[in-house]
Amino acid sequence: MTRGNQRDLARAKNMKKAAKKSAAEQESNKGLTLEQRKQRDADRMREKQSKKQPADGKVQQGAS
Repeated sequence: MTRGNQRDLARAKNMKKAAKKSAAEQESNKGLTLEQRKQRDADRMREKQSKKQPADGKVQQGAS
């Protein structure tokens, strides 16, 4: 079965969409270097992990 030009149109549409949303050009990343973004993201992850830990400070083990 042939799909005509549907595949080509979808590919072009996706490339246009991806060009708008490249990681370095998103609004939250404007004006930041790669190192600054890495530091910001690491700080956010540490904050999330500290919130997730129970108050007594014990590390929970995953169910495996």
